[in-house]
Amino acid sequence: MNEDLAGKKLLILGGNPETLPLVEIANAMGVKTIVTSFRESDPAKKAAWKSFNVDGMDVPGLIALAHQEAVDGVLVGVADVLVPSYCKVCAALGLPSYATEDIVNVFAFKDTFKATCERYGVHGIPEYYLDAELRPEDVAKIDYPVVVKPVDGFSGIGMSVVYNENELRPAVQKALNASIKKRFIVEKYMQCDDVGIYYTFKDGYCSLSCIYDRFTTEEQRGLSRVCLGGIYPSKHINDYYERMHDNAIRMFRDIGVKDGVLMISAFYADGEFYVYDPGFRLQGEAPHLLLKAIHGYDQREMLIRFALTGSIGEIDLQKIDDPRLSGKAAATLWILLREGIIGEIKGFEEIEKEPFVKANVQRLHVGDHVLHEWIGTEKQVLTRFYVVCEDKPQLINTLRRYVSLIRVLDTDGKDMVIPSFV
Repeated sequence: MNEDLAGKKLLILGGNPETLPLVEIANAMGVKTIVTSFRESDPAKKAAWKSFNVDGMDVPGLIALAHQEAVDGVLVGVADVLVPSYCKVCAALGLPSYATEDIVNVFAFKDTFKATCERYGVHGIPEYYLDAELRPEDVAKIDYPVVVKPVDGFSGIGMSVVYNENELRPAVQKALNASIKKRFIVEKYMQCDDVGIYYTFKDGYCSLSCIYDRFTTEEQRGLSRVCLGGIYPSKHINDYYERMHDNAIRMFRDIGVKDGVLMISAFYADGEFYVYDPGFRLQGEAPHLLLKAIHGYDQREMLIRFALTGSIGEIDLQKIDDPRLSGKAAATLWILLREGIIGEIKGFEEIEKEPFVKANVQRLHVGDHVLHEWIGTEKQVLTRFYVVCEDKPQLINTLRRYVSLIRVLDTDGKDMVIPSFV
């Protein structure tokens, strides 16, 4: 328990499964957690000191709730769409926020983010410029396949891979339906290496905490490529430092980022990085679990402390952060499921006993229904294992062994697991 924080009230926006560990950490620090979301059944609510059904998009409602409960701080959970609300609520209440309105305007909308990056020599994915009318002269310029997605989407929601003109209009409508701002973008479908780049900020100092190679499923044609896992550190780490790092640091400084955590996804092709999908909050991917296992610091504790005091704490990132992981190799292993009702899960108990396994964040359980509309989004993730080994050969062998142990059957006895990347 952190005695200086004990008894303070923290309002957490969002209650999804990925936010649950944040609530549990705050509870362990002696903080009184208050979780709000529009779903009564959200997992994070069950662990909270109090919970409410105020929608995280309802800024006036959130402000009223904060006054009602006399909260000492506000923090967004693992949900990109709630970062703008978080910023506005903190500003209205005069409470610490790591996200200013200017920062949110850059990171919350993919088109604004891309335009900002280009000004600093950080490249985005090649794009086709269309509006909702889909003028024939614009459509004629498209070289398929392309990705159509909402500018403010997350976790693959509203995203489609389009292979011909007949598929374009339905994909645009899907993206618009999922977009709060009713804006979409159309980008080249990148078939190359995928990289995750994760930063930690403290008092204006930016640390590259980790960079990893990301692997996605190709099985679900026409849908977003959902992650299957990642290998840390990335084989492209040297090129990152040479081609992108300095420009990215300059951009973060100029837009005013001082505290917080940020994930930027990027494709890597022909010696160049093409960035997409920023997330200025804790990630569902949860690299912070590997950072805690290897370096000993917990980003969740840092953000909780910041929300309640305005300071991340005394941690010295320049001394303890190392994106090369002190020579070790690490991974996240995601288990994705096909549509159906989960009837049986095997292998988890044996895997969880392994010394290499640092965490298992399970989202779904026996009896849960993987819905058709979840396919192509992170809602089809059963669990994520976090693994640390001495080197990459040991890591790959370990992951393959874990995959061979996992068995998930639906209520009809059919295999639900999508093939892994190892």
